[in-house]
Amino acid sequence: MKTWKLRTNAQNVAIAGDVMNAPTVISLFAGCGGSSLGYHIAGYKELLAIDFDDNAIETFKLNFKDVPVLKADISQLSGAKIMEFCKLQVGELDLLDGSPPCQGFSVAGKQQVCDTRNDLVNQYIRLIKEIQPKVFVMENVPGMIKGKMKGLFIEYIKAMKNVGYQVSCRLLNAKWFSVPQSRQRMICIGVRNDIEMQPVFPKAHDRIITVGEAIKDLEDIPMTEHICHVWIPVKTSHKVYIKLCICKQGEKLNFGFARRLAYSKPAGTLQTSGVAGPYVNSSWFAHPTLNRPISIREAARLQSFPDDFKFVGTLREMAFRIGNSVPPLMTKAIAETIRIEILAKTQQP
Repeated sequence: MKTWKLRTNAQNVAIAGDVMNAPTVISLFAGCGGSSLGYHIAGYKELLAIDFDDNAIETFKLNFKDVPVLKADISQLSGAKIMEFCKLQVGELDLLDGSPPCQGFSVAGKQQVCDTRNDLVNQYIRLIKEIQPKVFVMENVPGMIKGKMKGLFIEYIKAMKNVGYQVSCRLLNAKWFSVPQSRQRMICIGVRNDIEMQPVFPKAHDRIITVGEAIKDLEDIPMTEHICHVWIPVKTSHKVYIKLCICKQGEKLNFGFARRLAYSKPAGTLQTSGVAGPYVNSSWFAHPTLNRPISIREAARLQSFPDDFKFVGTLREMAFRIGNSVPPLMTKAIAETIRIEILAKTQQP
């Protein structure tokens, strides 16, 4: 079994401060810092992170001690206020990042066109207009361009272009960017018109990281050190356990867990609905060989978080933070491509 090791979070966070003339980034909907970590690894300096969730903010502060964090509803926040806080003029910011909540778009949900959470995309576009970054990046679920949501997505793209940007969107799968998880996401990149460059996307890697490479060494670590989920309620646990014992790697149980992971493949998409209260439900994966759900640390590795990245709160909160985050190594690939192919060239004489 090959070894797959991540840089420690302390090493990641230190990188941006070591890079001369590091490009600047502000993160909206920052969550616990998945995308932020990717930007740090790629050599960016994060000026401000914004989120509204208390647990997300607590987790972010624990891992990024030198990055200012603002708890705010962005619908009540102006671009001028953000620029004043960061001591920037309109147009000076290199990159504005944002992953507006996606529940209204997700095909796993009801895809409600009128879901009020969808309006946060419009608020993000408003802040793009007011801040005028050189580049913006928006991440969301593939459901944004499927079914009845497609018309709304087209309107979003028109609005992005109307505030002065060349815009391109692609479906990218995290498994092609060193993340041991098949996780497809819609990535929209916009480049300000006066820069006169087209959006660019990272090239896929040749090798996929498997579940076995990502988590197998954790089996020798006491479970209390990487936190296993509490078993499902007693009235169903015996039935699930019997089915789990005879379930082969990669197979669905059709009861309890979504499926047992396979060492030889990347994981499926980790979902935020993996736990309910303290319990695991049908969306959370089972370990490839052990008769239990995957642990918080195993889930974090599958999302490409380093082992010293800290999560706090209840098991449900920690699972939600992981499942709701952007995989750091996926963001790293996007951020490096933008830094090299666009931002570095804007600084050339």
